[in-house]
This record gives sequence, C-alpha cells and structure tokens, in this order.
Amino acid sequence: MENISIDELYEITQDLGENHLILDVRTPEEFSGGRIKGAMNKTHEEVSAIAEDLKKYDKVYVHCKMGGRAQMASQALRETGLENIICVSQGGMERWREMGWPVEK
Repeated sequence: MENISIDELYEITQDLGENHLILDVRTPEEFSGGRIKGAMNKTHEEVSAIAEDLKKYDKVYVHCKMGGRAQMASQALRETGLENIICVSQGGMERWREMGWPVEK
C-alpha cells in the first residue's frame, strides 16, 4: 500500500485528478468542523461498507486527524481487495490547519 504525507496530499490537491477521491475517516463532528475541499466522510470503522463504491475511483486518498485512523481504514479497504488506496499516514488535518491551507466548512 502506498503511503504519503499530508504535505504530499496538499500538493496533489492543487491538481486533483478527475476520478480521484479524498476520503476523510474522522468522525462526522470533526468533519463538519472543517475539511479538505471536496472530501467525502466515512468513519474508519465504516469504510468497508463503501468499498464497492470506492472501486470506481482511480485513486482514493485516505486521511484523518494525524494518520492513525487513516492507516486502519486503508488496511481495512485493502483487505476488501481494493488496490486504489493511498494512505495519508504522515500528518493529517491537524497539520493541514497548522500550515494554513484552505478548509471548507
């Protein structure tokens, strides 16, 4: 499984592919407090339920607050057979905010 940092994800978001998805696996409360533009939310415990839907994307970037839940969610999705999962395991929304990058509410 490919792992990237939140800094790398920021660079990717500057020219996000048409068939790419940012999957935020934080809680709905955390998500509603601010998210990366265009991100979809599903908690790390629930991601396996949407695995079939995620097959249609070329790449799915999985992130959370700091990286731990993203790793768990990415592993769960890989276990369903998905090969388009990219785990943002180094940093997360905490660093995104620290860097002052844009946040949608």
